[in-house]
Amino acid sequence: MFAILALTFAVDTVVLENDYVRVTENGVRCGAAKTTGCGDRVIVAKGDVTLTQGKSVRHLKRGDVVVFNTNESYAAPTGEYWEVAWKPFHPPVQSPKELIRPAKNEVLFENSHFFVFEEKLAVGDTRARHSHSQRVVIQLNKTKLHYWVDGEPESDRDITPDRPNFNPPAIHTVKCVGDLPLRGIVLELKPERQGKGKGEKGN
Repeated sequence: MFAILALTFAVDTVVLENDYVRVTENGVRCGAAKTTGCGDRVIVAKGDVTLTQGKSVRHLKRGDVVVFNTNESYAAPTGEYWEVAWKPFHPPVQSPKELIRPAKNEVLFENSHFFVFEEKLAVGDTRARHSHSQRVVIQLNKTKLHYWVDGEPESDRDITPDRPNFNPPAIHTVKCVGDLPLRGIVLELKPERQGKGKGEKGN
């Protein structure tokens, strides 16, 4: 009798794309430096990942991130991950009227164009009123949030993990009302700089 082996292969899939960003799951579209259509790129680990850049080898755990600028190259990682690639010459960034940084999060990376933070909120805890510009959100836990969004009725939202989303600008207060704490990786564009030229390169 022969044993039947079930093999699972990672599939290179574009799971999110618009004029600002492309998110690829388990695949690299922008690994070479200065690839056309690719700006800064971020690898977000979905599970255990090994990432090679030249002679450097990094071992990542779920939720770890590594950022590469346009002049850096890297090999396709092993394991499960997302490649988040900002597009150069994207449209102007949409931002709320008030800019209020969210409290209780951990900033993992920041440059002049965008920042990456780990979104954290314990069960039963509330994050005071804050704002966001356009952003990529990758949630890591299944939970539920209660929202107070400016100009809208209160609402509850189920949080689904491992599903990258591109969210519009917002000003809101939020409370974690699920069984697990909120944990996610957010890559948020910064508001447009004053005096930025029409043809100036974005992220």
